[in-house]
Amino acid sequence: MSLRLFRSAVMVGAMTVLSRITGLARDIVFAQILGSGLFADAFFVAFRIPNFFRRIFAEGAFSAAFVPVYSEFEARGVESETKAFLDLVLGRLCLILFIVTIFGVIGAKFLVIGLAPGYQAEPEKFQATVDALRFTFPYLFFISLVSMAGGILNTRGRFAVPAATPILLNICLMGAIVLLSQKFDTPTVALAVGVLIAGVIQFGFQLPFLQLERRLPIPKLRPSNREVESDLEGTNKVFRLMLPALFGVSVAQFNLLINTVLASFLVTGSVSWLYYSDRLMEFPLGVFGIALATVILPTLSIQHSNKAADDFSGTLDWALRLAWLLSAPASVALIVLAEPLMISFFQYGEFSSFDANMAGRSLAAFASGLFAFVSVKVLAPAFFARQDIKTPVKAGAIAVVVNILFSLLLIRPLAHVGLAVATSIAGFVNAGLLYWWLRVDRIYKPANGWLSYFLRVTFAAALMGLVIALFANDPRSWLEASATSRVTLLVKEVLVGSSVYFLTLYAMGIRLGAVLRNKKND
Repeated sequence: MSLRLFRSAVMVGAMTVLSRITGLARDIVFAQILGSGLFADAFFVAFRIPNFFRRIFAEGAFSAAFVPVYSEFEARGVESETKAFLDLVLGRLCLILFIVTIFGVIGAKFLVIGLAPGYQAEPEKFQATVDALRFTFPYLFFISLVSMAGGILNTRGRFAVPAATPILLNICLMGAIVLLSQKFDTPTVALAVGVLIAGVIQFGFQLPFLQLERRLPIPKLRPSNREVESDLEGTNKVFRLMLPALFGVSVAQFNLLINTVLASFLVTGSVSWLYYSDRLMEFPLGVFGIALATVILPTLSIQHSNKAADDFSGTLDWALRLAWLLSAPASVALIVLAEPLMISFFQYGEFSSFDANMAGRSLAAFASGLFAFVSVKVLAPAFFARQDIKTPVKAGAIAVVVNILFSLLLIRPLAHVGLAVATSIAGFVNAGLLYWWLRVDRIYKPANGWLSYFLRVTFAAALMGLVIALFANDPRSWLEASATSRVTLLVKEVLVGSSVYFLTLYAMGIRLGAVLRNKKND
C-alpha cells in the first residue's frame, strides 16, 4: 500500500515539479519586467484575492468535503447514484460560484479596500489593483470547477491530469505579459486578462479526461429521479461539511492574506518581496506537501469507510516520516541559500540586488516553517477523511490568532520579515494541535523508532546545511556572476548538499527504499 501511494505521490510530485518550474519561469519574467514596483504590487494583490478564495473554497473546503463523500458513492458501485450525485453537486456549485463571482466583480473596489487598505494612500496603485481584480476574480469560477474535476479524477486514481493543469496557467501568464502588455494601459491589466484566459483553458482541459472516466457531470439543481434519496442526501452533506471547512482547511491562506493586509502599509515592494519568497517556499511545499495530501485523502477515506483503523494510522505514519525526510533538507537549504536563490532566479532587469536581499530574508523566515506547513497538509486529511471538519477549524482559529498577535509584535522591528516569521510560528501551532488531537483520540499511533528516525534525519540535514554554507560564496560574488555562472553554482550546491544528506542517512542506517515501503530502518 505504501509503495503504491508513493508511486502516486511521485506522479503528482513530478507534475507539480513541472508546474513549479514553469511557475518559476513565470516569476522570473515578472521580476525582469515588473520588478517590485507599483504595478507588481498591484497585480500580486489582484491575483492573490481570487487565489485566496480558490484555495479556501475550491481546493480547500470543497475538496475536503467532496472527496470523502464522493468516495463513498464510488465504493457502493451504483453508477446511477454516483452520476446523479455529481450532477447535483456541479449544479449547486455553479450557482454558488456564479453569485460569488458577480459580487466579486461588482465589489472589486471594496475588496481591495478591505484586503489592501494601505493602497488607498497611492491612488494609481489602488486603481490598477481594482481594474485588474475585475478580470482576475472570474478566474475563481473556472478554477473551482477545475478543482471538482480534479477531486473526481484523483479519487479514481488519475492523478497526473489535475497535477499538470497549473502548467497551463503559467504558460498563459507568460504569454500575456509578453504579448498583451502593449495592448493595455498597464501590464497589471494585461496579466489579469491572462489569468482569466487561463481559467477557461484549464477548465476545458479537464473535460475529455472526465468523459474517458464516464464521470462528466451535467449541472442540475434538483434530482431527476425523486425516488433516489441518497444522491440528494450526499449533495446536502457535501455543502454542510463545506461551511466549517471554509476556515479549517485554509489557515495558511488566511495568514498570507493577513500578511498582505499588513504589508500594504509598509514601503512599496514589501508585498512583492513576500510574494517572491513565498513562491520559492511553495516549490517544495507543493512537491512534497500537496502531493502527499492529494494521494492520501482518498486512501484515508476508503480506509475509514472500511473501518481499517490500523491501516489508517499506518498511512498517516508513513506520510509523516516521508514528509520529515524530504522537508528537513529542503528547509535547511532554503535558509542557507535564501539570498543566492533570489539573486540567481530573479535579480535581473527591474529586480534589484536590494530586492534580492529583502526577499531572501523573508524566504529564510518562511522556510523555517516548511515542515509545519507540510505536516498540516498531511494531518488535516486524517480529519477530513473521517468527515470531522470541526477539529481542524479549532486548530485553524487558534493558529490565525497566533499569527495576528506575532505579526503585530514583529512588524515594527522586522517589517515584512516579521510577517513571514509569524506565519511560520502559526504553522507550527496549527500542526502541533492537529497532531495532539489525533494522538489524544487514538486515531494516530506513531510506529516504533520515531525518535531515532527524527534525530538521524535532523543530524543529516544539519550536516548538509553546514557543508553547503561552507561551499556557498559571499552574496556579492553571486551578484557579480553571469546568469550561467549563477545556475552552475546552484547546481553544484544542490549536488553537494544532496550527496552529503543521503550518504549521511545511509551511514546511519536509514534506507530510502525502506521508508518508501514503510519498512523499519535499523
